[in-house]
Amino acid sequence: MTITVSFRARLLGLATLCLSTLIPAQAAPFVFTAIPDQDERHLTERFGKIADYLTDKLGVEVQYIPVKSYPAAVSAFRNDQVQLAWFGGLTGVQARELVPGSEAIAQGKEDTEFVSYIIAHSSTGLTESEQLPAELAGKRFTFGDKGSTSGRLMPEFFLRQHFGQAPEQLFSRVGFSGDHNRTISLVQSGAFEVGAVNYAVWEAEKAKGNIDDSKVGVIWATPSYPDYQWSIRGDVNARFGDGFKEKVQQALLEMTDPALLAAFPRSGFVKADNDDYAPIRDTAVAIGIMDPAR
Repeated sequence: MTITVSFRARLLGLATLCLSTLIPAQAAPFVFTAIPDQDERHLTERFGKIADYLTDKLGVEVQYIPVKSYPAAVSAFRNDQVQLAWFGGLTGVQARELVPGSEAIAQGKEDTEFVSYIIAHSSTGLTESEQLPAELAGKRFTFGDKGSTSGRLMPEFFLRQHFGQAPEQLFSRVGFSGDHNRTISLVQSGAFEVGAVNYAVWEAEKAKGNIDDSKVGVIWATPSYPDYQWSIRGDVNARFGDGFKEKVQQALLEMTDPALLAAFPRSGFVKADNDDYAPIRDTAVAIGIMDPAR
């Protein structure tokens, strides 16, 4: 019997189809990111180990991808480039509003009552106080990233509340460093006289010996507020199986290895939900960072 070329092609296609039903496709990885609140080298070291931990716990390949900015983290979550993210309070609120059904599922134990530090260069003569000093007026001041909860949103709110002025009116110069390590460096060098920084990053850098007490110090701590959290997209169960979201949450809550927790740094994680961050949204609306309409 003579077999035509077209018939051969049909046979080959049928064989390929049969094989494809026998060999399962490689499952897509579960991908997460984190806001770049420190330099990229620190982030890669921190979260590469977390990816390994989650891979073991979840039974799927987990990948960490770095992003260059806070808005980029929100965009990656919105565009489904990542399904899970370690956000600050503000970026978490922004991201979840863009992705229906997404949820805050865990926060650090310390994030239930987070604080920011106002730090000052020694040349200012400012020292630690329970009140924001009047002498802040006219100084060169740097925030962290524009989207940072601890490095911009909450410090700006409390400064406005105390002085009744926007930062641009209160200070002779206002900058945005981009991350907390950079804020510390800029104030320690004297490039800016005063700055706002995440207290956990400050304490971690101090423990590493990276802060010169003769040049820079804490002058005030904000009242507490909710901050960092893990947020997950609402469609993960449909993609990775029933109960997957709960498995991710449980894996985060069961993270007890001090070496892993030091990457954040946190002493552990507790459950969180979207309502925990309503005060963050209200604050963002109050200072004009977010639209009041949902």
